[in-house]
Amino acid sequence: MNTSPDPRIPIPSGRGAGFNPPNRFESQRLELEPDALLDDDGQPLPLRTQFFRDDTQSIISWNDSPDIPFDAGVSPYRGCEHGCAYCFARPYHEYLGFSAGLDFESKIMVKMRAAELLRAELSRKKWVPQAIAMSGVTDVYQPIERRLGLTRECLAVLAEFRNPVALITKNHLITRDRDLLGELAKYRAVSVAISITTLDGDLAKTLEPRASSPIRRLAAIRELSAAGIPVRVLMAPIIPGLTEHEIPALLAAAAEAGALGANYTILRLPHAVAPIFENWLDRHAPGHKDKVLGRIRELRGGKLYEAKWGARMRGEGPLAAQIKALFEVAKRSCAAANSTRRNGARACAAKARSRRRSRRSSRWRNAGPASARAARG
Repeated sequence: MNTSPDPRIPIPSGRGAGFNPPNRFESQRLELEPDALLDDDGQPLPLRTQFFRDDTQSIISWNDSPDIPFDAGVSPYRGCEHGCAYCFARPYHEYLGFSAGLDFESKIMVKMRAAELLRAELSRKKWVPQAIAMSGVTDVYQPIERRLGLTRECLAVLAEFRNPVALITKNHLITRDRDLLGELAKYRAVSVAISITTLDGDLAKTLEPRASSPIRRLAAIRELSAAGIPVRVLMAPIIPGLTEHEIPALLAAAAEAGALGANYTILRLPHAVAPIFENWLDRHAPGHKDKVLGRIRELRGGKLYEAKWGARMRGEGPLAAQIKALFEVAKRSCAAANSTRRNGARACAAKARSRRRSRRSSRWRNAGPASARAARG
């Protein structure tokens, strides 16, 4: 099956994928004539996002993968308008009859009854309270969430049940829900990971075209941290040959913003994601293509993807060990810097309290009995 893009087909702007690779489960595919995708002036027609009602009868999905730290997940959406060119979740759209390419980011399934279904499942006697992950596959704070608010409705249910939740997102929109996240934080029932791939805003615009900019994601860390919500940074994915040199700077920026910890994954290219990402490299980083693909193969035993549990998240071999070592050193450095900042802040606060006590004591010593009684009154 040919997975290369047709050079005659215009590439829509503002999207991560450049084409629709064939669905691996379908024997036939529909292709439009190139002229049908152009306007009267010969310019590519805009690719508008379509939303479809998903009448699923359950909302909690389950996994038993030994290298994923949660069993239960919830998402009101299938597909993701963020359109990250590297997204490992793209092939899931093929189970719905769509393509993993442009379809994944422009044909979004919406579960309008998500909160209702979640309440019903948490109310069942057989439900065993446990952490639920949101954005384990597609981002629950993608652009349509601003209008529909389905993720917020689900968080309200989780807060009512005091059920722990872990969220991962690339969108500053999560700060809208500080009230609900703060309520969950009172019971130590929430954790947030802000995913940042690069600090390079220009690179992010093409790599993750509809996600929040790196600056906005750092702002989200800062705002959530200030609200008392535990937040970490997730460098996911590290793209070898393109972004691993940013590890120290990215972790330092996240730590300065208030991130309490950090983790990472290595780029994964399952099924149709490989040709989609290769096409992205051709269009946006041609000078890096051979280096990036060569390093991926070095991490994956000569292949572009290795599905083996454990290895798929971090890779194997000397390069994987080198990236891990760099990440751990940067993380320890940030932890030390954070500790110094916290100790400095505590010392400043202690000095301020001491000065206030000293001023009060001085006023009492200088005041006569009547004045002292008036001050006490």
